[in-house]
Amino acid sequence: MNLLVCVKQVPDTAEIRIDPQTNTLIRSGVPSIVNPFDSYALEMAARLKDANPGSKIVVLSMGPEQAKEALRQCLMVGADKAYLVSDRAFGGSDTLATSYILSCSIKKVEELEGKFDLIFCGKQAIDGDTAQVGPEIAEHLDYPQVTCAVGITTDKDTAKIKREAEDDFELLGVTMPCLITVTKLPYEPRYPTIKSKLAAKKIEIPTLTSADLPIDLSRAGLKGSPTKVKKTYTAVQKTGGIRIQEENDSDSGKKLFASLCDTCVI
Repeated sequence: MNLLVCVKQVPDTAEIRIDPQTNTLIRSGVPSIVNPFDSYALEMAARLKDANPGSKIVVLSMGPEQAKEALRQCLMVGADKAYLVSDRAFGGSDTLATSYILSCSIKKVEELEGKFDLIFCGKQAIDGDTAQVGPEIAEHLDYPQVTCAVGITTDKDTAKIKREAEDDFELLGVTMPCLITVTKLPYEPRYPTIKSKLAAKKIEIPTLTSADLPIDLSRAGLKGSPTKVKKTYTAVQKTGGIRIQEENDSDSGKKLFASLCDTCVI
């Protein structure tokens, strides 16, 4: 099977800062990680590869040059090849423009690696939380899609997917090629080994630019992004509370009353 996993390098949520002038994320000096949902998508693809000997996993990411670090991490845990999509013309792309650029990139990569049977994406990125890019890629490619997947098996040209529903799970059959978005799985992604780390360092990661892609630049970057950020703000950090635990409820109530009285302004 020929499998593609779309991944994104995101800033560590504990270190996120917003530029008040541009309303964009400040990435300089902020540690980056592979988007956790994308790690689950890669693990699902890797387990499918394990069950189907001879399968291949390609990972694709759009971002600056430093995103190759995220791709390299994917190569350490199951991926066979990786491609970075990077161009200044793509800067400022919203989900619609990003999904369009990625769909064009997938078509280009298929020319090099062959037609993909399955495309995996994380349910959403933790820096935007829109959950839009995966489904939009499917629409651009005119592929069937299943979201919030937690399990998959394949039989000839059909994928059977277990997906998370509101109160339970659903089992759906879909004809390949198709796109799947993956949510948190009941198992954790695998860890790299010393051998896999050394092997990943030797793999070349090509960069695709706008010159390499069958793309209409009017649909990319800020020009192709109908979504505009008007305002951002940082949530107020609340201080920790106090715990009152006396020998009995009566004493606890008295201490709580005394504490409240101490903070009251009369």
